[in-house]
Amino acid sequence: MTKGSELHGLRYRAEWAALAFILWLLRLLPPDTASWLMGKAWRFIAPFNSRHRRALGNLSRAMPGLSPREKQRIVRDMWENLGRIAAETLQLDRISADSARFDYDIDAVRETVGDGGAVVVSLHAGNWEVTALGGLAAGWQPAGVYQSLKNPLTDRIVYDLRARLYPAGLFPKNHETARRLLTLARSGGRTAMLADLQDRRGGVIPFFGHDAYATLYPATIARAAGVPLVASRVVRLPGNRFRIEARIVEMPDTGDRKADALEATRRYHALFEQWIREYPSQWMWIMRKWV
Repeated sequence: MTKGSELHGLRYRAEWAALAFILWLLRLLPPDTASWLMGKAWRFIAPFNSRHRRALGNLSRAMPGLSPREKQRIVRDMWENLGRIAAETLQLDRISADSARFDYDIDAVRETVGDGGAVVVSLHAGNWEVTALGGLAAGWQPAGVYQSLKNPLTDRIVYDLRARLYPAGLFPKNHETARRLLTLARSGGRTAMLADLQDRRGGVIPFFGHDAYATLYPATIARAAGVPLVASRVVRLPGNRFRIEARIVEMPDTGDRKADALEATRRYHALFEQWIREYPSQWMWIMRKWV
């Protein structure tokens, strides 16, 4: 074993120990208390991070009409929401088991999809970790796609917290998973994935009036499998409750699959933009998205 690999191993174990301790500590608290405490901590500490400036810059680009005070308020509210999500993810089993926390607006999508397959796209808003509960409430057995962490030890902790919401499997994002999900969709399966991150290998679409990079991965699968493309969001409500909504995204069929996937991606990003404008402090403004 090289010195570099030894250092990596030590760092990975230290990260795992820190996450395991935080998990143990937060689970001593009721979910609402843990969420409140982590939210307030992030609201106070995170603005000293360089990502705070990035968030303000992204917000200024997307919504230039806001005053400096409004931008600061939105970004600080965003940090509080992200802190809440971090705590809630570590208590995901307890939160998802409490049905009184959730309202659903999914009936139209459930009727449209029927017994067939579907590809569901969502965004980093509200608490995206509970998005799959919309599929479970619809009577589906959803599969999920996630971005694995570099540290396999911490990745396993987070994977175990999330996996119970995806009875059909939770898969890392890679080429093998893409093939598997296409087969799943064609056989009537339903897959959920976050689709608002930057993807320079994808396509360029308009987003808040500027060119942005977007993944074509979900729309390509839906187009190739001939199944509905569904956009979903989670809205955080007062009292640590959530509303999960879903809408059908119309898929063009021009005979050009790549062009159709790009147009469908434009369409659900237009819906994402509408949703973000409605609750700007609930979206993750720290990401690199624009060209």
